[in-house]
Amino acid sequence: MAQYIYEITKHPANEFSHLTYFCTESGECSLEDVTDDQTDVLRDILNYKGSEGWEVVQLFFGKDGVVAIWKKMNS
Repeated sequence: MAQYIYEITKHPANEFSHLTYFCTESGECSLEDVTDDQTDVLRDILNYKGSEGWEVVQLFFGKDGVVAIWKKMNS
């Protein structure tokens, strides 16, 4: 049976130049507001952890940043 180990990482909002990943307080969200440089920051985080063998399980977005839950096989 496969066994996994998990890791949780926090990425504060200041890692991003502006918080376009997040919806307004009224719940309005638009992909048009997400610039390519902002998706590049998130892609780089995902690729860095992926190169270490981690697979993202869940991302939580909030006004203060992003929390990521990762898993990989326990060797």
